[in-house]
Amino acid sequence: MNKKLKIIPKFKNEDLERRFWNNADLSDYFDFSKPVKFDLSGLKPSARTVTLRVPETLLYMLKKLANKKDVPYQSLMKVYLAERVESEYSPHFA
Repeated sequence: MNKKLKIIPKFKNEDLERRFWNNADLSDYFDFSKPVKFDLSGLKPSARTVTLRVPETLLYMLKKLANKKDVPYQSLMKVYLAERVESEYSPHFA
């Protein structure tokens, strides 16, 4: 089948694009008989490793909290750090 594909419109924002794709027939815009092949194996994680020195008592308390919540302590530390940074950052740059 040699169907002429429609041109994907430009969108002013993500909400309009989301609404469009929720109602569009994808086969009008993409030829599924010719899939695009790509390799994501070379992607690097967006996280960066850092070394952070904390008092032993703080680390002990953090590990106890993490154990109560059944999560890795480093994950809990990232959540707490992100929450605090967000609370400090948002009001000043809104």
